[in-house]
Amino acid sequence: MKILIIEDEPGLQRSIAQYLLSQGNICSQASNYSEALGRLGAYDYDCILLDLTLPDGEGLQILNYLKRMNRTEGVIIISARNSIDQKIEGLSLGADDYLIKPFHLSELNARILAVVRRKSAHGERHIEFNEIRIDLDAKEVLVNGKVVHMTKKEFDLVLYFVSNKGKVISKSAAVEHIWGDDSDMADSFDFIYTHIRNIRKKLTDAGSRDYFQSVYGIGYKFTEV
Repeated sequence: MKILIIEDEPGLQRSIAQYLLSQGNICSQASNYSEALGRLGAYDYDCILLDLTLPDGEGLQILNYLKRMNRTEGVIIISARNSIDQKIEGLSLGADDYLIKPFHLSELNARILAVVRRKSAHGERHIEFNEIRIDLDAKEVLVNGKVVHMTKKEFDLVLYFVSNKGKVISKSAAVEHIWGDDSDMADSFDFIYTHIRNIRKKLTDAGSRDYFQSVYGIGYKFTEV
């Protein structure tokens, strides 16, 4: 999963990121309101961890932004504010969960999994697209019921494109989804072509139709049309 951590306390932000990375996630980080809006304006995420008190703004403003833009990311508020009114306001503005600091990182991870599962698969543990089935728990891709062996990055890309079927995905967005903040270290995005070429071959060899379409000068689209 790709997770945006909006938290201004450096130690907590670092601890959350390290733990979620160890669980196989991709993490981007923002330490203030302006940086968070910049991240959200450039990329989509599976889940957003949102602190309410930021140096240059208020976390509830970010919830309002997400609502105005019709964004579908899961949002978990992580806050030291423990008033019932604050919880009600955050949840009414579209947050999916509210976790009081301090918390155990394992509990945070469990809540992230629950929120993303509800959001991306309507409570199901798999996603289907014609003959392709993605098992979210086993992290497997199947074509006509047969497992197609993929690397972790290939699995992440297939899930990303199937979850965003019909949308044009730029090379930079695909790379950032896989590499997170480390994507800035890449000299070019050409290597994403190699990953997609390998995925296409594995899927078609297993009996799937080729749903990847190249969009000249931009990236790719996963679609039947």
